[in-house]
Amino acid sequence: MNWRGLLVEARRTHHVDLHGTALYGERFDEVLEFHEPGLAAVRRGGVAWHIQTDGTPAYARRFARTFGFYEGLAAVSDADGWHHVRIDGGDAYAQRYAWCGNVQEGRCPVRNGDGSYHHIDAEGRSAYPVRWRYVGDFRDGFAVVQAADGCSTHIDRAGALLHERWFPDLDVFHKGFARARDDLGWTHVDARGLPSYSRRFAAVEPFYNGQARVERIDGGLEVIDEAGHTVVELRPGI
Repeated sequence: MNWRGLLVEARRTHHVDLHGTALYGERFDEVLEFHEPGLAAVRRGGVAWHIQTDGTPAYARRFARTFGFYEGLAAVSDADGWHHVRIDGGDAYAQRYAWCGNVQEGRCPVRNGDGSYHHIDAEGRSAYPVRWRYVGDFRDGFAVVQAADGCSTHIDRAGALLHERWFPDLDVFHKGFARARDDLGWTHVDARGLPSYSRRFAAVEPFYNGQARVERIDGGLEVIDEAGHTVVELRPGI
């Protein structure tokens, strides 16, 4: 069965096809979406594992929590800590962490026992020597990292800074722009860390086909273009 397009049923106890027909007779306490190569994370009775599209287990091993496969690896947790497993349920590496994210672009965020964060590769090796207060997923070759003072910037896959600009809050790049908050409010910045327009907002969404939905400081909603110009007002301000 082609797993693409299969859905999680509203009660999240099983999976259904596009017509709402259950794929299998089993019911679980929780199921997550199917991911390449067609496996889904499930939980029941306090243990977790991955299933195939017919509801049968993908392997015999059991964990405390399981999550979706990304780039052939899935984050799991058990009594020893967090790590990643391959599609056969075998460990991808020996290390254990306090928490693991998902592998994206060959890198994965992890939290260490001392509360610090960094990125590892698919073999569990540190991607760079620096430790951060927090790190996010890689997208388009870059990730957001937060320093001890609470400010954030972008790094590349080797851990080098993309630019020398720091923000109180920052997002990954999407279509060439990243959401960023400075002392004046939210904006979008380019790969140099520079704002693409002079306006500031209470909130901004990522650009979608050259336009983004934003909330103004006065509470009004509008759609702007990449230069910050108003395209259409969605709600007047107070």
